[in-house]
Amino acid sequence: MPVTPILLCGGSGTRLWPLSRKSYPKQFSSLIGHNTLFQASAMRLSGPDFSTPLILTNSDFRFIVTEQLAEIGIDPGAILIEPEGRNTAPAVLAAALWLEKSDPDGLMLVAPSDHVVPDPDAFRTVVKAGAAAAEAGQLVTFGISPTHPETGYGYLELADPPGNAEPTVLHLQRFVEKPDAVTAQQMLAAGNYLWNAGIFLFSVKTILAAFRAHAPELIEPVQRAFDAGKPDLGFLRLDSEAWAKAQDISIDYAVMERAENLSVVPFSAGWSDLGGWDAVWRETQQDGRGVATTGTATAIDCDNTLLRSEDPRVELVGIGLDNIITVAMPDAVLVADASRAQDVKKAVAALKEKGAQQATAFPKDHRPWGWFESLVVGDRFQVKRIHVHPGAALSLQSHHHRSEHWIVVEGTAKVTVDDTVHLVTENQSVYVPLGAVHRMENPGKVPMVLIEVQTGSYLGEDDIIRYEDVYSRGQGAKG
Repeated sequence: MPVTPILLCGGSGTRLWPLSRKSYPKQFSSLIGHNTLFQASAMRLSGPDFSTPLILTNSDFRFIVTEQLAEIGIDPGAILIEPEGRNTAPAVLAAALWLEKSDPDGLMLVAPSDHVVPDPDAFRTVVKAGAAAAEAGQLVTFGISPTHPETGYGYLELADPPGNAEPTVLHLQRFVEKPDAVTAQQMLAAGNYLWNAGIFLFSVKTILAAFRAHAPELIEPVQRAFDAGKPDLGFLRLDSEAWAKAQDISIDYAVMERAENLSVVPFSAGWSDLGGWDAVWRETQQDGRGVATTGTATAIDCDNTLLRSEDPRVELVGIGLDNIITVAMPDAVLVADASRAQDVKKAVAALKEKGAQQATAFPKDHRPWGWFESLVVGDRFQVKRIHVHPGAALSLQSHHHRSEHWIVVEGTAKVTVDDTVHLVTENQSVYVPLGAVHRMENPGKVPMVLIEVQTGSYLGEDDIIRYEDVYSRGQGAKG
């Protein structure tokens, strides 16, 4: 029986700031390897044993999801849009309600989309090992054999150490909260504890029965949000009013920790949730002194250090560093002792309090038609680089407070300004007066890049009125 993957990709991942931010979190970045974490997750859960994936995300990420899946040739079965984050329990319940319509006896594998699994074949093997137990009515979780006393994970307690047998299904005694360092060391030494990976396998009917038994208060609001959901292009928007009444709670707390029909399949072939920069350092190739460099980064006489430059224009150099994490972005730099990796979220909170846009806004603003980044910002002007995908088009729009000057530097733009439509090629420019109704399109088969110079009294992204949009967005900065 094929398993339907349920990929959860609505989180913000603030512990990997400044690379991961609310507007563009870590699952959509290429932290390890060529593909993004989301793409690697979708590829890992594909093949003859799996159905097309069901995706749960939020409105801002819906086009990023479809674009990244298209790049790897995977067509999603459905994409459900959560109006707001309510943790994993409502999301899993919404996915089960969707599958109940088409495959009520089927199996569903719930997985975050920001994990690293170096050996996908080994992981698919343990999923297959847990399938029979899931078909028999068990709630199956996957436990990772711990390699060090980690305080950032929850744990799963077994009756006895799992040993080194072939993938097998074991009885799960209980869930254990994230421990302190001393307790984590004791559990590692005991040998009968596994890391809780937050990956679950069960049948649709079993998990729905579990919700009815252990979290009945979630069923009514999620069912109403699902029933009142509205199709939007290829997505289903869950009803926001009903969804807001669902409790903000994880699937662990709502169901798994209260259930008795629990099983676990141990997995020891390598795994990380990349829950901090120390985890990224462990998963990145290191030299003989434990130094990992990425991008335009250079280490001189360093030990046990991560140096990562995410912008080719930024040369990052470390000299004489030991146990240090440094991550450079175009607009922000993180420098931290590796032992304080879990405290990066404190930096995000501090930046939010002082009103710094770097706390949440990514330098590149991704849209369904492509992306843009601000190069220079002044009191009454802004210079942007805009990248438009082949065949894509911005909305037909106007602005109250700014005029724009576009200079095409790559490709060809089809430009509409009021009643005039014409092609603008490389090294040509066009002026868009204040209040003019305008649109740019890329009619070609290669990306189109232009430099936009804005001038005016207000340059915020919310100064936009949309008249037509091929992506069916509403008003506001992103629609």
